Amino acid sequence: MSSTASILSPALRRRRQITLLLLMAAGCVSYIDRAALSVSNTAVMADMHMSYTQMGLLLSVFAWAYLAGQIPTGLLADRFDSRFLLGAGLVLWSCAQMGFGLMHGIAGLFVARIGLGLGETPLFLSGTRALVRWYQPRERGRPLGLFNGSAALGPALAPPLLLAIMALWGWRGMSVAIGAASLVLAFVWIRFYRDPADLTLSAAMRKALPRPGAPVPASIVQSLRADLGYLLRRRSSWVLTAGYAGVIYLTWLYATWMPAWLQTSRHLTIGQAGMLSALPQFCGFAGNVLGGVVVDRLAARGVGLLNACRAPLVLAMLVAAIATTLTTLHTPLAVMIAFMAIALFAGGLAISCGWMLGTVIAAEHRVATLQAIQNTGGSLGGALAPAITGLLADRFGSFTPSLLTAGAIGLGTVAIYQIGLRPEDVAAHASLPNGQPPSRLPGATGCNKE
Repeated sequence: MSSTASILSPALRRRRQITLLLLMAAGCVSYIDRAALSVSNTAVMADMHMSYTQMGLLLSVFAWAYLAGQIPTGLLADRFDSRFLLGAGLVLWSCAQMGFGLMHGIAGLFVARIGLGLGETPLFLSGTRALVRWYQPRERGRPLGLFNGSAALGPALAPPLLLAIMALWGWRGMSVAIGAASLVLAFVWIRFYRDPADLTLSAAMRKALPRPGAPVPASIVQSLRADLGYLLRRRSSWVLTAGYAGVIYLTWLYATWMPAWLQTSRHLTIGQAGMLSALPQFCGFAGNVLGGVVVDRLAARGVGLLNACRAPLVLAMLVAAIATTLTTLHTPLAVMIAFMAIALFAGGLAISCGWMLGTVIAAEHRVATLQAIQNTGGSLGGALAPAITGLLADRFGSFTPSLLTAGAIGLGTVAIYQIGLRPEDVAAHASLPNGQPPSRLPGATGCNKE
């Protein structure tokens, strides 16, 4: 047990743990909602008479909407309580998911997916902000890894769960059912979550929790200049954005097209493809969780937080790129699934470590804004992956060119993180409310200092 946890009262420890569990549930449900179209896309294509290109665009429109909402939501997440901002997002995406099952035209499907993308925008920004408020910097790796891991657990649970619902009610009933489940979670979150500042705590317990960050500017104009403008002028913000685009491109290709890819390349039924795709996704969840543990362990051994995040990220993306390329070989189905599992395990670890970088480089009061900037790149990768994959599949009649493209992007991502980030990036971004100089920040000089 960490020293912080030992100081907190049992009730406060339970509140912190339940907050993490609710965020994990939200992350899991959000990716089940996203994966619903991936699992059912062949059924939707047949019902709505859509081509691979049209389905690729429908899969990608979620990410375009998610991208458009990132920076505005990041600014809001740094200014407003996670209770209501995340709660509002949950309500919006729940209604959009239910609406998807009620649409009878292709245009309506696009509108519903746009609503889903906008509704899910606050989740990881506001959720990370909540964890930053509840966990000290050196104990955030595990909770952030679990929170990010829920993004891989959702797609892993999705195939058996969604296929079972589809067997009963079809793809339309499935969309309505999981949207209703998301709505229940929204009300639970709004009812339960509280920011530490809103609770009556002893002086010792307040000291055990993270100190409040610098005051957030009162007006949007001031926020744009003091936070968004400041971060956009920093080279490292652009490195994180470009790198995360590559990480999400590679992993989102699997999340959106894996069942259809297995059906076409191995002539499997929709049920067989859906069930087989669950195993690699579980490996992605394990990689996400392990990423947080690895960062914490490296930091505990004296590695600077910047390098503790970057080193495993770079290695993981190298493995993911190679494994993705190997899936194009003519191998037995079991070997192909093994390559997918390795790629998603490594990709999950990279996602977790990449997300942690935002909390290392930015000061506490700018974390959500920097991660919104970074996630804009991730959303771009998530938008391009399904669209480009669909276009290439129609053009070449095979998924092989798409996989080779993803492998090349993965290798480029390795170079971006390895060459682009420098030890002084932490000092360049961070500031502490008590006036501690940047040179004393963890990771600024390659070693941990208090």
